[in-house]
Amino acid sequence: MIACKFGGSSLADAQNIRRAADIIRANPERRFVVVSAPGKRNAGDTKITDHLIRFYHTGDVKDFQPIEDRFAEIISELGVEIDLSQDYAEMKHQRHNVDYMASCGEYLSARIMAAYLGWPFVDTEFCVFFDEQGRLDRRKTERTLRDKLSQLEHAVLPGYYGAMPDGQVHTFSRGGSDISGALVAAAMHAEVYENWTDVNGILTADPRIVSQAVTIPTITYEELQEMTYQGATVLHEDAVRPAWDAGIPIHICNTFCPEAEGTWIRAENVTHDNPVTGVAGRKGFSVISIEKEKMNAMVGYVRKTLSCLERYSVAFEHMATGLSAFSLVVPTAALESCRDALTQDIRKAVDPDRLEITDGFAMIAVVGFGMMNRPGISGKLFSAVGDIGTNVRIIDQGGSPMSIVIGVEEACFEDSTRAIYKKFFDCASA
Repeated sequence: MIACKFGGSSLADAQNIRRAADIIRANPERRFVVVSAPGKRNAGDTKITDHLIRFYHTGDVKDFQPIEDRFAEIISELGVEIDLSQDYAEMKHQRHNVDYMASCGEYLSARIMAAYLGWPFVDTEFCVFFDEQGRLDRRKTERTLRDKLSQLEHAVLPGYYGAMPDGQVHTFSRGGSDISGALVAAAMHAEVYENWTDVNGILTADPRIVSQAVTIPTITYEELQEMTYQGATVLHEDAVRPAWDAGIPIHICNTFCPEAEGTWIRAENVTHDNPVTGVAGRKGFSVISIEKEKMNAMVGYVRKTLSCLERYSVAFEHMATGLSAFSLVVPTAALESCRDALTQDIRKAVDPDRLEITDGFAMIAVVGFGMMNRPGISGKLFSAVGDIGTNVRIIDQGGSPMSIVIGVEEACFEDSTRAIYKKFFDCASA
């Protein structure tokens, strides 16, 4: 049995929905399908989810009209018999939380796909559960999904959302339909979890930066998790764990080129000549630098600093330490509402000799299962960026055995990524 998930680009209009339905029908083992809200039809288009969030904030029914028009066009072109007027009325006139409104695109998309396939619709509002803190209750979720779906031969489910203990709709972060699909696959002990998107698989680098990037044929769960955490965007990083725990291979497929082999994500490592599987990175980081003489002898100094970040819900992503100084890499966006207050709190808590927050950093990672036993990887990495004059400001090596992360100024991000890719992948193919 195969569990499938189709992303927003795969369901952007009626033609794409027909294509997705043809893929589903082509293999009778594809029995449970999770869908996203319709995505962009072209570069200038707006995703349905963004329309819905806009309507939530304005409350103007005129902002809901593009949503109705989009779904009306899809329904008409598909020729399905379905009446969504009561759903629209509740969305427009009943006040709900923003998560409810954001989830409506997936709900409507699944209703339409179920009608087009002639399959049962199962609402994940009653199958996916979060606790009081908004954390996924995987055990209850997988048990409920199994109880519900085991009674059905086929089903279509909306991705992205579930419910809090009080019944309020709660969503995953954007792209969370990937997680929903993985939960369905794990609950039903699927042989494969297929994730259908608009690319041929996971690439060795961001193709917008590295035009030579190619599809990775096979990657381990650990490598994928590291790649997605560091910035690769094909699959939501939290979608890996449910399939990983259940031992279910994930197959990344292209809806628009179903014959492409795609990328397989498996538990077992596949030996490659190149120890580096891929290069990934992100912009938008700040570095909090703290100096304190004889800090190494002060028990609890770093812990007290991290407690300050915790009070303001600022998570750090990397840490570099020295004898009398340490630096924390944090998302710049997390500091927007608390920068001054956090700075004052740190000064009060640990009385640093110097405290500085520097914005404008990007983090770049080289990832590969074979790196841990291969000498010279760090040397090639620093040689690559050194050859183009990039100054490495942060180094994080050892936290993960399969990645080395460096921090550079954002202005150097693209050139550094290309130089690193050329160093590892051009040499591998030579």
